[in-house]
Amino acid sequence: MGTTLATLAPPKGAKHKRKRKGRGPGSGNGTTAGKGQKGQKSRSGGKTTVGFEGGQMPLQRRVPKRGFKNPFRIDYYAINVGRIAEVFKAGESVTPETLSDRGLVPRSSKLIKILGEGDVGHALDVQAHSFSASAKSKLEAAGGKAAVIETRVKNVGPKGSKRYQAKPGDAPEAAQGE
Repeated sequence: MGTTLATLAPPKGAKHKRKRKGRGPGSGNGTTAGKGQKGQKSRSGGKTTVGFEGGQMPLQRRVPKRGFKNPFRIDYYAINVGRIAEVFKAGESVTPETLSDRGLVPRSSKLIKILGEGDVGHALDVQAHSFSASAKSKLEAAGGKAAVIETRVKNVGPKGSKRYQAKPGDAPEAAQGE
């Protein structure tokens, strides 16, 4: 006779009875119920938080802290105008998408800034989120355009304070609500 669903059973020794702690000395786990003698860990409710070191100053508080992390920082991926001029031909349109397609900018970069190092020998129409003054003048001197892509960067800092890089024509957030 073969095995059926009705006769299925785990192999012998696979199942164990649970230990019933604190059920008298005859059980082998009576009196202290396997918690040892005295101390915080033997008490009911005697739990500690992660990182607790028995009252010693915790490591997280012992390590020196340095510097300042600005919650309002706006990160740009910087690329030089000379590098763009090497890759793109005259009259081509340069956008963040075309820059990432040609491998000049990682796809993960959200904001791009064009810097002025290098020479531009031909006209290029460049669109980016920000330009340095020298990059803008070099592009325009070569007969091209430097168009700023207006973005709205919202960072919420401490106590809900807000900072915007607003689009032209945008009213401030506080004025819109009133």
